[in-house]
Amino acid sequence: MSPQQKKAPPVRLIRAIDRVRAGLASLHRSSVPGNVALLELATGAWTTQVLYVAAKLGIADRIAKAPACAADLATQLGADPDALHRLMRAMASRGVLRERRDGTFVLTAAGEALRSDVPGSMRDMVLFIGHPARWADWGELLYSVQTGLPASDKLRGMPFFEYLETDADLAEAFNNAMTAASGLSNEVALNSYDFTGARLVVDVGGGHGAVLATILRSEPAARGVLFDLPTVVAGAGPLLSAAGVAQRCTVEGGSFLESVPDGGDVYVMKNIIHDWNDDDALTILRNIRTAIADAGDRPGRLILLEMVLPERATSFIGHMLDLEMLLMLRGKERTRAQYADLLARAGFRLNRVIPTVSPVSVIEAFAD
Repeated sequence: MSPQQKKAPPVRLIRAIDRVRAGLASLHRSSVPGNVALLELATGAWTTQVLYVAAKLGIADRIAKAPACAADLATQLGADPDALHRLMRAMASRGVLRERRDGTFVLTAAGEALRSDVPGSMRDMVLFIGHPARWADWGELLYSVQTGLPASDKLRGMPFFEYLETDADLAEAFNNAMTAASGLSNEVALNSYDFTGARLVVDVGGGHGAVLATILRSEPAARGVLFDLPTVVAGAGPLLSAAGVAQRCTVEGGSFLESVPDGGDVYVMKNIIHDWNDDDALTILRNIRTAIADAGDRPGRLILLEMVLPERATSFIGHMLDLEMLLMLRGKERTRAQYADLLARAGFRLNRVIPTVSPVSVIEAFAD
């Protein structure tokens, strides 16, 4: 049984484990001198590059076949044996590999996720996070904090998504990473919500339709509309066909900053609103409010799949992703209260936020 097929543990259990992990990390930091604890935190960027190089070389794929030492792998990977051993030893120090008594290395659970051929692989996400262009963005965090503006714009003279059209290598890394991120959360998040009774589901900014296909498979009576930029949805056919839902879908191209397809009783957006500042987010949400239709005696539903920040800082990864939004775009991660306010200003009433075992929550709102 693949990891995607396994039944996810209860959300309460995952939250309890997260609290224990955070507590242990806090205990560790408080049990060593402050300068030592700070040094460990400051070298986190080094760990990123260790993982990036490991992903570029394909170390995890090689070790998955059999335990190996650096000397065995160096020729295959085109690396210096001593330097490769030092890299693998550093990986072991971060819990990605485990060094055995005979000098060979094996994968840990975290190391398994660095493979390219396993469900839930994070290899493509690591290749994006550690990409030289992203390294440059984070090197300009001071600029973004001082100005509130994206460092990416400063470095490249244009918004991030415009720049992607000029840099094929970064665009490939970004698109692959977004696919990897979807694989991490789509099934888990969407299975946490009941789409029973949906008639026409409109996936706004839906890419190639992975989210919409998942919803339509769970609700056989529903139809769907996939909406994104024309150049994006042009590639949606194979995914929708492979999912067996193409006959129940229409595909439309356009900009959600201008309008969205009308008549849907359920509108869905995954990781869209966090890309935009409040003014632009309001434009998108108001366009949906204009287009949304009621379903009988129930008002139209808006479903957002987003990270929802706790009101006070915790170890939640969303706080770091919030800085990513600052550096790359003009967006932000938001708290429940911020989403409630934003939705109310657009003509929606936030009904509930459903946490999942992934970092993504399901935000349900009704048209007022």
